[in-house]
Amino acid sequence: METMEKLPAKTGWTWIKEGFALFRKQPAEISTLFLGYMFLMLLLNFVPVLGQILPLVLIPVFAMSFMEACVHIEQGKRVFPNLLLVGFRSPAIKNLLILGVLYLIAGVVAIGASALVDGGMFWMTLTGQTSLDAKEIQDSSMSLGMLFSAVVYTPAAMAFWYAAPLIMWKKMSVSKAVFYSFFAVWREMKAFTVYGLAWAAIGVMLPAIISVLIALLIGNAAVTMMVLLPLSIALTVVMYCSFYPTYTHIFGRPEEDLPLPPATEPQE
Repeated sequence: METMEKLPAKTGWTWIKEGFALFRKQPAEISTLFLGYMFLMLLLNFVPVLGQILPLVLIPVFAMSFMEACVHIEQGKRVFPNLLLVGFRSPAIKNLLILGVLYLIAGVVAIGASALVDGGMFWMTLTGQTSLDAKEIQDSSMSLGMLFSAVVYTPAAMAFWYAAPLIMWKKMSVSKAVFYSFFAVWREMKAFTVYGLAWAAIGVMLPAIISVLIALLIGNAAVTMMVLLPLSIALTVVMYCSFYPTYTHIFGRPEEDLPLPPATEPQE
């Protein structure tokens, strides 16, 4: 494994630019992969009982579909929808599923912790035990509960960020991958802060500005939706593409993990 070197804060913006560059090379193909993923998640919701759990458990497996897609784009290979199954075909599938269970546990703990702030309002709303209108939500402490959940989940998010590719590409155990991921993110906190703030600006402010402009120029809600829906999909796909450079800037490209053919191995 490469030695982790501390990256400058501006690297966070570089990751986003590289994500856009990957997207521009095969926008239709990578978007089709994303829509296929969303369709599978929709189908899973129809599975009794497990339909609410499986989408979370399978996140690491499907995350590797997009990471592998970025490898294909970088190598000039065509991205096809069958990449959605790449994680399932991997020898690391068992560990990826174990990681998915940890995703689920961490999410449940973080959401459950919100009860300390809002008396369980956020938990009950998510689990369908209660339904609130806009006025009730505004009057409750649910916003604070959601914020507290996010804070509680942050260490888990750091531990999970690189875990899936480390498991599949570096062949690490789950515990080792989670350990390396947490401290890699911790070391590069400045870059990740820029990365997160930039995505907040792009993902929230940009659609908001565009919707205001459309409202001023046309004033048609249907037109606004026609523009914002594909824009939201494109931005989400670009964000998925940007996950790949966050990995390569620290751990190197996955092909570097492959053993060299005997004829090209360096001589001692």
